[in-house]
Amino acid sequence: MTSSSPHTVTGPPGDEGPFLPTSGRRRRRGSGPARPVDPMRPGRLAGVLLTTTFTLIALGALLSFVGLPYVVMSPGPATNILGKTGGKPLLEVEGAETYPTEGRLDFTTVSVRGGPGDRVTIYEVLQGWLSPFEEILPVDAVFPPDTTEEQAEEEGAAEMADSQNVAAATALRALGRDVGQVVAIAGIPEDSPSKGLFEPGDVLVSVDGDPASSADAVRAAVQRHAPGDTFPVVVRRGGTERTVSARTAESEGRTVIGVGLRIEFDLPVDVTLNTGSVGGPSAGLMFSLAIYDVLTPGALTGGEDIAGTGTMEEGGLVGPIGGIRQKLVGARTEGAEWFLAPAENCDEVVGHVPDGLRVVRVATFEEGRAAVEAIARDDTEELPACR
Repeated sequence: MTSSSPHTVTGPPGDEGPFLPTSGRRRRRGSGPARPVDPMRPGRLAGVLLTTTFTLIALGALLSFVGLPYVVMSPGPATNILGKTGGKPLLEVEGAETYPTEGRLDFTTVSVRGGPGDRVTIYEVLQGWLSPFEEILPVDAVFPPDTTEEQAEEEGAAEMADSQNVAAATALRALGRDVGQVVAIAGIPEDSPSKGLFEPGDVLVSVDGDPASSADAVRAAVQRHAPGDTFPVVVRRGGTERTVSARTAESEGRTVIGVGLRIEFDLPVDVTLNTGSVGGPSAGLMFSLAIYDVLTPGALTGGEDIAGTGTMEEGGLVGPIGGIRQKLVGARTEGAEWFLAPAENCDEVVGHVPDGLRVVRVATFEEGRAAVEAIARDDTEELPACR
């Protein structure tokens, strides 16, 4: 049979075989509309699933190694300065009579992941965002740009050493002891206008004719000048005094000579704090209270467990610190019921105090000592709080 259809079927009428020509597609006799063939056959589906699985595994592995420019801050341990570490007293004083004490004066810490030499992964960042006790910060908000791991460790160790010296001087002065001090050069940045003129360790004798009696006195003398000025600075280097013509520059609207300063004290006793690898300046307040405690009869704490934080500045001022929310959690985890917080950190304290912990606001060493004494005698109604 011949047909005008583009399909040609041979055989007698009525016996076209099991399929009929229908618009170029073959359909079973008596069936409905043609069903499309499923392209995702079982074998192909398994291959897609396998490929997807391997892709996700590879992506997860990649993300676990890719470092992000963030720092994750977590609660760190709280350590009793009046206790022992590694079988030896954490605080040791030689050259003065010491007294037995009790209770706890804890310095608090923050565990920092990320930063120079230790980039955090996306998993650690996500975990930090989800945790109520951790905080995520850009790495540049914690460490100066281009800081190396070695530089960060050296700076932390230097800050810890300085905080211990200031704490010892503060406690001894509170006891009426005479403590001499000098202002020394701590460091000179590469871009300093005075690079090559000063050396780390130089002791400042006078600045533009004024005695370098304190860091504030040095800064005041520098501020009398405009950026670009030069003036004489007398330093003691290797036991010999020499005059240096310091150059000034502008930094954040202020005149500077581009050097870091540190205070060196002539302590009448030897004070050693065995803090291990912990760095930074924020334990100064608690160090000074502990040193004062062991140098005075009786227990300053009255046997109470008191934690705290805050830098100890020249003149007995308590300075603000970072990571106070994490330190509050760490203190309470170790069992502290009281926490001494720098007055300038109060805005960060409000709303983040763990249950069972009471925070006292302090701005000076004397306020910190008065607070501990009030806690010891259970006279705490008038203690200032962060509100």
